Amino acid sequence: MLGCKYPIVAGAMARISNPEFTAAASNAGACAVLASANYKSPDTLRDAIKKTQSLTNQPFAVNINLFPALMPQEKLEDYVDATLDEGVKIIETSGHKAPEHLVPKFKNGGALWIHKCAGVRYAKKGASLGADIVTVVGYENGGATGILDIGTMVMIPSVVDALEIPVIAGGGITDGRGVAAALALGAEGVIMGTRMMATKECPIHDNLKQAFIHAAETDTVLALRSVGNTHRIWNNKAAQRVLELEAEGAPLFKLVDAASGDRAQKMYNEGNTDLGVVSCGQGVGLIKDVPTVKELLDRIMTEANATVTRLNGISG
Repeated sequence: MLGCKYPIVAGAMARISNPEFTAAASNAGACAVLASANYKSPDTLRDAIKKTQSLTNQPFAVNINLFPALMPQEKLEDYVDATLDEGVKIIETSGHKAPEHLVPKFKNGGALWIHKCAGVRYAKKGASLGADIVTVVGYENGGATGILDIGTMVMIPSVVDALEIPVIAGGGITDGRGVAAALALGAEGVIMGTRMMATKECPIHDNLKQAFIHAAETDTVLALRSVGNTHRIWNNKAAQRVLELEAEGAPLFKLVDAASGDRAQKMYNEGNTDLGVVSCGQGVGLIKDVPTVKELLDRIMTEANATVTRLNGISG
């Protein structure tokens, strides 16, 4: 349905999934997702789409972010119009609830709509509104984890059993073994974010990539649960500051400032790995190197196929 070589979606990451990185992932065989939250207006999103199209002739999607803190909700329709007008035919939505008011635009624009969520009931809602594909992420996921705390191993088959449409699965999937496991549980593909950050083309400082190589699966924490917006983030000094503020009952504006994307951007640019908050899944503990995106995806699919072959040998 997506037209990509591999059953892999390169997840949209704020301040990271720019045209160059999106194009690199799509050229390598994934369906990459350009993050509209990176752009302050529909016109700058249009420019980013055009730039991406100039760098790849492979399929890519645009993420329309439904979190009010990240996107001006009154302009969502304009962002959708910009996406469709520039010829993008895959739209991903993510946020607190499915965007019922935007569905007619998706359908009238001939777009394939993927809704990303973190639970069976949300997946069923998206499907009932006309989503063509649902993406679900489990508790191991970096970034928004939802409120249900259901692990990927249970989340995938639960959603697959509840829906008639294809499911893309994420949350801790980092290598070919994870891809094979997700497909075995009934998913049609996987979404990866954290692993994609430790690639040569990813536009973050090498200090952070090297930190990920040396990280363990225990080096993440859950933050912002007190304000109903639970996120799994890398456990650095900035993360600890957010947790301290939450424990103190700090007002929302202080939490928002501590978790500011501007701090993260400065960290990505300058390499001070304690400066900002960065979404990071538990799969960070499986990262051992910094390959190119193509090297990574080719290796993952080789390993996935080898895993399936090994299992066929056991069952035979």
